[in-house]
Amino acid sequence: MLLKKKALKGERNGVSYINGQVRFQGVSLNVYSYATDGILIDTGAQSLQKYFKAFIDEVDFQQVMLTHFHEDHSGCAAYAAKSTQHPIYLNQKSIQSCMQKADYPLYRQLFWGRRKPFLAQAMPDTFTSNTATWDAIDTPGHAHDHKVFLNRETGQLFTGDLFVQERTKVSMTEESIPQITDSLKRVLTYDFEEMFCSHAGYVENGRAALTRKLDYLLSIQHEVITLHGKGDTANEICTKLFPKKYPITKFSRGEWDSLHIVNSILNGR
Repeated sequence: MLLKKKALKGERNGVSYINGQVRFQGVSLNVYSYATDGILIDTGAQSLQKYFKAFIDEVDFQQVMLTHFHEDHSGCAAYAAKSTQHPIYLNQKSIQSCMQKADYPLYRQLFWGRRKPFLAQAMPDTFTSNTATWDAIDTPGHAHDHKVFLNRETGQLFTGDLFVQERTKVSMTEESIPQITDSLKRVLTYDFEEMFCSHAGYVENGRAALTRKLDYLLSIQHEVITLHGKGDTANEICTKLFPKKYPITKFSRGEWDSLHIVNSILNGR
């Protein structure tokens, strides 16, 4: 199997970044890691380790903050811990599982590699970097342990997988659209403008983008509930609202599917 891999490094408003990309059979996935003010945010994927290890080696940081446990965000955490001896922080909910051998579908192992076990410490609600105080904000929905990080001094918000794109068309089996909308509402109560997403990269007016995503998801929820009230099944609703089929659905054997959006809303989870 031939996977095409590449990475791009850069800097934006005091934030260094690396964006790694994997392509295979028409499916392209990417992920960012950020470093700023002595903080490393996420560690990238093990399959892209030659790029992310080099980034980890060259940027200056004293602590690692993981937005959540997924392997594209924590794939090189074991390397960061071993090479620097700096502490890694993660939501308490995932510390135990990350100490074990990772267990996730084969297609994700193909794209992101096999994450090695690592030891993390419980993420505090607030933490400090070289010159700033940060909020670690609970934002479940994409993952049960998801958090975003706000630099109070700069107003820069690091959103992990909360944003990704404004108009969600597919979701993972375990994702909760109602929880994501609640998390978006919570984050929008904070004071920020710039956003650094783990997949979309830098978004200058992050508040506006997150607001548009919230409005979109609320409209989808309304449409799903309305159609269901008229007697449509989940499959019928999915066909009406999401007629396009995406390669990731077949490739992931259904772990990513538009139908999960509909079922999440109907099940209220």
